Amino acid sequence: MRNITKYDPFAELQALQDQFFNEDWLAPIKSMQVPTTDIYTEEDKQLTVEAHLPHFAEKDIDVHVEKGFLVIRAEKHEEEKDKKKKYVVRESSSSFYRRIRLPEAADEDKIEADIDKGILKVVVPFKELPKPKKISIKKSNQ
Repeated sequence: MRNITKYDPFAELQALQDQFFNEDWLAPIKSMQVPTTDIYTEEDKQLTVEAHLPHFAEKDIDVHVEKGFLVIRAEKHEEEKDKKKKYVVRESSSSFYRRIRLPEAADEDKIEADIDKGILKVVVPFKELPKPKKISIKKSNQ
């Protein structure tokens, strides 16, 4: 007597997915720390972006508006020269980049940014959009 098993077309796919996400070769990527970015609105009056950039100084950070997007870029390059050691130059760099579409109501001229204790806070106030105008409908005499 033969055993009849139900065919599952997704079983192999699920096995491959389990193997891919449970392998140790992903460990370096999983342990990599990506800076946290919080984006939220406050009382529908402004958009607030908080980027946690603990290892960047104010001079390393650029915030600008480009074609309806808020762009936050941070880059830090460190170079160390030590004549007592055998290497000539020791360099390291780190970077951060976020591009966030601004809503239609964003007042790009009044955007403010400040950094405190490694947290960059960008506030995008909303301008008052014109309210829809009600058009009255007249009854025609026919």
